Amino acid sequence: MQTFKSSFKRLLIVSYRLPFSIQQTNEGPELHQNSGGLVSAVLSMAEQMGPTQENSATKIHWIGHGDTSLQQVDAAALENDTFVAHPVFMDEAVHKGFYEGFSNDLIWPLFHYFPSYASFKEHDFESYKQANTRFLEELTALIEPGDLVWIHDFQLMLLPDLLRQAMPDISIGYFFHIPFPTYEIIKLLPRTWRQALIEGLLGADVVGFHTTDYVQHFLQSVSEVLSLPIINQRIVLPNRSTFVKDFPISIDFNKFNTSGQDTEVFATQQHFKNLLRHNKIIFSVDRLDYTKGITSRLLGYERFLLQHPDWHDKVTFVMTVVPSRDKIGQYQELKREIEETVGRINGLFGTIGWRPIVYSYRSLTFTELMALYTACDVALITPVRDGMNLVCKEFVASRHDHKGVLILSELAGAAQELPDAIIINPTDTQEVADAILQALLMPLAEQEQRLMQMRTHLQNHNVFRWSHDFLTALNDMINNPTDLETDLPVLPFIATFTDARKRLLLVDFDGTLAPIVNDPAEARPSGDLQNILINLAESSDVVVISGRNRSFLEKTFTGIPVHLVAEHGAFLKKPDHPWERLDLSTDDWVDPVRSTMNYFVDRFPGSFIEEKETAIAWHYRMVESDDIEGQAIDLSTQLRRVSSSIPLAVIQGNKVVEVKPAQHSKGTVALTLVDQKPYDFIVSIGDDTTDEDMFRQLPNWAYTMKVGPGMSFARYRLARQQDVETLLKRMSEALVAV
Repeated sequence: MQTFKSSFKRLLIVSYRLPFSIQQTNEGPELHQNSGGLVSAVLSMAEQMGPTQENSATKIHWIGHGDTSLQQVDAAALENDTFVAHPVFMDEAVHKGFYEGFSNDLIWPLFHYFPSYASFKEHDFESYKQANTRFLEELTALIEPGDLVWIHDFQLMLLPDLLRQAMPDISIGYFFHIPFPTYEIIKLLPRTWRQALIEGLLGADVVGFHTTDYVQHFLQSVSEVLSLPIINQRIVLPNRSTFVKDFPISIDFNKFNTSGQDTEVFATQQHFKNLLRHNKIIFSVDRLDYTKGITSRLLGYERFLLQHPDWHDKVTFVMTVVPSRDKIGQYQELKREIEETVGRINGLFGTIGWRPIVYSYRSLTFTELMALYTACDVALITPVRDGMNLVCKEFVASRHDHKGVLILSELAGAAQELPDAIIINPTDTQEVADAILQALLMPLAEQEQRLMQMRTHLQNHNVFRWSHDFLTALNDMINNPTDLETDLPVLPFIATFTDARKRLLLVDFDGTLAPIVNDPAEARPSGDLQNILINLAESSDVVVISGRNRSFLEKTFTGIPVHLVAEHGAFLKKPDHPWERLDLSTDDWVDPVRSTMNYFVDRFPGSFIEEKETAIAWHYRMVESDDIEGQAIDLSTQLRRVSSSIPLAVIQGNKVVEVKPAQHSKGTVALTLVDQKPYDFIVSIGDDTTDEDMFRQLPNWAYTMKVGPGMSFARYRLARQQDVETLLKRMSEALVAV
């Protein structure tokens, strides 16, 4: 794995849980760190960041919720050679609403596709906000310039943006450890909640998920909820960007590979095999949770026993369920259902000398876990939804002998990384039964081949690779900012532009050359952009092609030698020439359209009608109604029913609904201009619905660019209006350099 020198000073980890416990010793209480995968990854990450000039062994600061027992512990006990723990204390009622309520009774079931289990309580969301603010208070007291803050998981979705607002220049990473569901699930959240959660995550510089599916789901939600432009997995905000990527979390491969060969593990493994009379062993271990598919797994095993009586007394399913939240009614019911199913299956098929299922409801020691990983013939890992699932990776890493079979649910994130497992749908009990038979009969050569492929992948993509890749992405994001957010290959584009002999630039006005403003009369291109246009017009045909009227365009571009197209192609003015009217249609349609629009003006204060020579528009940028976009659609529907002697185009633009004759458009006038000269370079840039006519009708070799979010026929995208100015500036500078 490649290493590099990070630009960050200290590492601050923020998660709901502190991975430490306080142990009493003769010298007093001491901090004892757990040996989980995240702790290992964090230690690796701190190593990669390297020592600072001030301190060659900078400690990692870990911020997490602290229970009341930690309030009495002296600060010195919250520190060891590597970590400093910072407990976050909060009111017990707030904690209950935040953790048990919003986090575990809403986000957990909803994001795991169990909406019927979700509890939508407004006071829980208020507690969630208060708890995230408490974490913010602890953080801001600690942060120093140059620190990297890495926030973890769904309990702290609001924290990145809270921190960004408090400290705009801080470096923030965020990793989401559970599935991120499709927008249809996100849409079940109240509008204000979903907006707050997504805006919260976008406070980070880098947001990480386990799989590409979760990344795409998140990007779709950003697009639907916030309508932000997305360029190559960068969500573009007004003054910065957030990079979103999949970083599949993994395990410490060497730890599980070598531990499987320990003497104590081997002795425990042999003990288990003797107890089970050297039957074939199927093994599973899960935390008690409805997402783990435990009941479906049992039903699949039952079907296997029904269909294959020749395997009776030859196979044993060792199933361990680790206690979790079993004081909650839903989980108590699940535990009861599991135990009843186990009892029924053992009663149906068991004999005096054979129990088909050996079930235990307890935690396993690491030695016991490793013994079962290495003793079993089949690992049966079948969650109905799991963000990643590390149990299957631990099993594969433990099989140093290259023997054994993994059956894995396609609904676990790990299935995308481990295609050499037997992949099943956990709700299909027949498929589970067939997979068990296939696994028990699989030849050793095939077992070895499959395991070697999976082990090689996990060896190359271990937990240290995970933290390294995340840190690399953060480092790149912070140290390589871009002033031009686009998917356009800029250097080849500029080279093609400068090499061309006949150039045509077709550029929209509002939202493209000038920012969108509340009062359309105040829209202007910047002074720098005006000079850029003058320079470009010396060697290129520059056309401002707009829905604005003639007088506005002529006044705005006085002294700039560009072509002007007004009212979406109704009028054309070449430099030093008078205006030409291209639209010769009648205007008998105007009165009924105006009458329909006036009804909406009366209903929605702040909206107004703009009448042009060949078009009429209803502007609603300053309307504050929540349902105004729906009302704009309703108006458009009514306008399409207006009778007219000529075909009309009803255009839904950016906070405007416009009606005009359909014979002329930006597309028709663009084609007229293209046919006048043998252009060998054409670029068209626009942000609105009307610009799509240009994009569709220009030659397929032309550079067409959509500004901002939304679907488009354009080949490329510029994220913001300011990126248009940046690109035109680079084009102008390239001409000067030639």
